[in-house]
Amino acid sequence: MSVQPLPNDNETPTEVRNDPLPQIPFDDSRVTATYANFCRVTGTPEEMIVDFGLNPQPIGLPTVPIVVSERIVMNFYTAKRMLFALQTTIQRHEQAFGVLEIDVQKRVKQQ
Repeated sequence: MSVQPLPNDNETPTEVRNDPLPQIPFDDSRVTATYANFCRVTGTPEEMIVDFGLNPQPIGLPTVPIVVSERIVMNFYTAKRMLFALQTTIQRHEQAFGVLEIDVQKRVKQQ
């Protein structure tokens, strides 16, 4: 999937740009896939730090520490481009499959 360039400050992220997308070559031969159901975002004035991990108890408060297995450090320009790419991707997913409810308690079916 290609990602649209970040809009100018006077544009909203939902506006579709018709500019041709540049083809950027990349090598993904060393990529490793990791599953995460937990993330923590921290940072400094210059960088954003995003930690990913696996929460073995996703409902309620965890009784064991969450093991953080991956950390991504990026500048805020890259973080903003990533925000736009994630917003666009989630918006397309919700248009195709319905709204994603992130409150687990609202998703649990009462029996």
